Amino acid sequence: MNGPLDGIRVLDFTWALAGPFATMQLADLGAEVVKVEYPGTHEKERGFGPYVEGISTFFFSPNRGKKGIAIDLKASEGKDLVKRLARSADVVTENFRPGTMDRLGLGYQALREENPRLIYAALSGFGQTGPYSSMAAVDAVAQAMGGTMSLNGQKGGPPMRVGVSVGDMVAGLYLALGIVAALRARDVTGEGQMIDVALMEAQMALCENAIVRHSAFDEHPTRQGSRHALLAPFGPFPTSDGWIVIANVKEWELFCALLGRDDMALDSRFATNRARLENVDFLEANLSEALAAKTTDEWFAILEPANVCAIGKVNTIADLFDDPHVAARNMLIDIPMPYGKPGTLKLPNSPLHLSGTPTVVGRPMPEHGGDTSEVLGSWAGIPAAGIADLRARGVIK
Repeated sequence: MNGPLDGIRVLDFTWALAGPFATMQLADLGAEVVKVEYPGTHEKERGFGPYVEGISTFFFSPNRGKKGIAIDLKASEGKDLVKRLARSADVVTENFRPGTMDRLGLGYQALREENPRLIYAALSGFGQTGPYSSMAAVDAVAQAMGGTMSLNGQKGGPPMRVGVSVGDMVAGLYLALGIVAALRARDVTGEGQMIDVALMEAQMALCENAIVRHSAFDEHPTRQGSRHALLAPFGPFPTSDGWIVIANVKEWELFCALLGRDDMALDSRFATNRARLENVDFLEANLSEALAAKTTDEWFAILEPANVCAIGKVNTIADLFDDPHVAARNMLIDIPMPYGKPGTLKLPNSPLHLSGTPTVVGRPMPEHGGDTSEVLGSWAGIPAAGIADLRARGVIK
């Protein structure tokens, strides 16, 4: 098999990050993902910079492994082409504002009439229903409205966006999971279904502990930096040359001894986890002073083998390129440039390690409309002359 989703066809209308990140997961798992774009789009309109050889790195990253076609969805013949392609598709994905595909005559009900087995996966800011459904949302809005931004940042400071686009990417992961679940359900029922995933709700799902604490104890969880509400110490501490994370200390006395701070082991303010939480400012000041005496690597060599706590180096992105574990797990891979351009770009490999049907990563991002002829021929059975005529009239690229 060419990955566990070998043979699954995905007609992908998604754009920006959240939707393409979802369909990238499917492509990594072996699905044939065909990205649909507008014929008149120029290369630099496909995504933000910075650009390499005229290619958007923003577009390159979440669109690897896909094929590309270009169809004018406003033309009646373009709509007919989409319906023909939907008859051969297993999945249709889109992340427009709710109602956009319906207004084009290409929404779930219209495409279901063409193919009752079709799984239609819609990703939006706030879902297909509800008072916010017509609102636009980007990553920062999702983090804000879904609660995660209220929890992120320093104590007493302003709300802070998480540094990676978790508002987009977590929703994309949920969409991919929903698609795989719907494919399994179709094996049993023979019927497709619609999937409705909202960026806001995906963020709420991440806030599960804060939500249950508010429900059970009327707590009002808020920002506390890298601290943990229930454990101390917990978070990054400065070393002489960087940062190291200390968490889940299970043998306090031995931990203090390894730090060379037996006085902390004897201090009643630190004797229990509850005491450490109550004196967390003083605790962190003492730990920062102790850990500043050695380098990150020196502390890692002392603390990790002792198994007294969870410990981790705070890697920069550049550090990941030299990390031996990253290399051993093949987690950074070279993806070739499209359009025959020279060179490669490094991207994260799929974190899914399947022993029997491994992921398939290595194909570049799609060239704009580069696979239109192949897909219209293999999916819709349109002959070469018909494809040439559609292209001459600007319906496709």
